[in-house]
Amino acid sequence: MSAVLQPQPRFRPLVESDLAAVMTIERDLYEFPWSPGNFRDSLAAGYSCWALTEGRALIGYAVLMLGAGEAHLLNLSIGRSEQRKGYGTRLLHHLLAVTRRYGASRLFLEVRPSNAAARALYARDGFAEVGVRRGYYPARSGREDALVLSLPL
Repeated sequence: MSAVLQPQPRFRPLVESDLAAVMTIERDLYEFPWSPGNFRDSLAAGYSCWALTEGRALIGYAVLMLGAGEAHLLNLSIGRSEQRKGYGTRLLHHLLAVTRRYGASRLFLEVRPSNAAARALYARDGFAEVGVRRGYYPARSGREDALVLSLPL
């Protein structure tokens, strides 16, 4: 009997050549996706941008802004076909390690109240609601609030 080796997911810095794959996922997941310019600006600004890959396929990505002893998670996304396999948790834990290595004391993020899966992901790791940004996200019916979550590190 022989074992079949499966590619192991790995993290690497996101690069401009990843943006086509990123935008395919982004447009599939979100009614109001980030633009390619949002990702290019994040790369140009030196934000901590990460790709989660399996073999040659990009299956997820994240954008983390580090500064002033704090971190702000701007985007964490896993391709629809790869969701519910633990990849979101793995990517979040990678980002927490990056944030701790940076020396940040706290990680902030915004999440839609309607995004139950993301809220559950963050709650499992101890994020707590610390505020609300009224009308933060575009929505079909106008605007949707954002819950501001924070995790002390």
